[in-house]
Amino acid sequence: MSSHLETLPRRLDTLTSLRWFAAFIVFLFHMRSFAPLPFITPLFTVGNYGVTFFFILSGFVLTYADSGRQMTGTFYWRRFSRIWPATFVALLLALPVFYSFNPNPAQWWVNPVNVPVLLLSVPVIQGWWVDPQILFSGNPVAWSLTVEFFFYALFPLLILLMNRLRMRGLLWLGVAVLTLAVIYQFGMWQVPGLGLSNIPQPVVHLGEFVLGIALAQAVRLGYISRIPSWVSLSLTGVLMLAIGINTAYHRTGFVAQLFDRLSTPLIIAAFTFVIASVAAREIRHGASVLTWRPLVILGEWSFAFYLVHSTVIYFTRGIVGTLNAQWSNLLWYAGLLVGSLIVAAGLHLLIEKPIEKRMRAWWDRRKA
Repeated sequence: MSSHLETLPRRLDTLTSLRWFAAFIVFLFHMRSFAPLPFITPLFTVGNYGVTFFFILSGFVLTYADSGRQMTGTFYWRRFSRIWPATFVALLLALPVFYSFNPNPAQWWVNPVNVPVLLLSVPVIQGWWVDPQILFSGNPVAWSLTVEFFFYALFPLLILLMNRLRMRGLLWLGVAVLTLAVIYQFGMWQVPGLGLSNIPQPVVHLGEFVLGIALAQAVRLGYISRIPSWVSLSLTGVLMLAIGINTAYHRTGFVAQLFDRLSTPLIIAAFTFVIASVAAREIRHGASVLTWRPLVILGEWSFAFYLVHSTVIYFTRGIVGTLNAQWSNLLWYAGLLVGSLIVAAGLHLLIEKPIEKRMRAWWDRRKA
């Protein structure tokens, strides 16, 4: 295994670029209720799956980069310094947009100030509650950071367990994760009395992170996907279009409902194949369209973009109100995309990267 690891590139820029596209479809998901477009806006409901992609990719990237030599405390500190400073600043930006001491009833997204609930967002633990008023409190998109912190907490243990598995074991683990995803969806659908809706989001999404770890471990053991990246990307696009159409037109027949329940497991599997094929393309052949530097930069900004885009959208919505469905709304998409990118660039360049660098340097001096 060690000789194979030495041949792998240290960094996969293609996956960094894909992070941007995942963040972009989340942007479309949140734009759909503010500036609808004729016919196609309902398809943007699949944009929430961008978060699923992040969860799988997180497990893959952490495992792919793991050297086995980093102390657990150092790993925790580095993940904290990577995530928390930008998350906290984004929370400060979000508070005046999503909270008021005297909220306007017409602006349903503005909540009355609730200090105990808001304080949960500082240590990023709001995602452990299933009550939407708490789950989406503070910066509404930050619930997913609770999930990520849970993943980070478990990663040192998970990687130790994963290192014991060979290729066959990793395959069966992937099958088990997808099977559990199917069981969970069918349980929510057919047996609502089981209380599966009360399972906190970090636990619900853990399988996606584990799947990413298993895939990266397989790559480290020598697995290189033979599926062309354009095939996996195209099929995933078709799948997302089919899910969007099924959701948009509210199909009520058994087949439509069955497809709806299978959508999440299918998307998880599709994203896993996308990551595997795109990573294999870069490992084998190097540069591609996805290694184009502007796309890589957007991928590097994607975390900051994810943190602020909803704040920018709802700040604007609070000023201009909700728009009618018309093609001229594309101007709002372009404008708010650019605006979100400007704020994200500032957050990334002024907060995220420099503070992470200083916090890591402080830790290294302390350990030395």
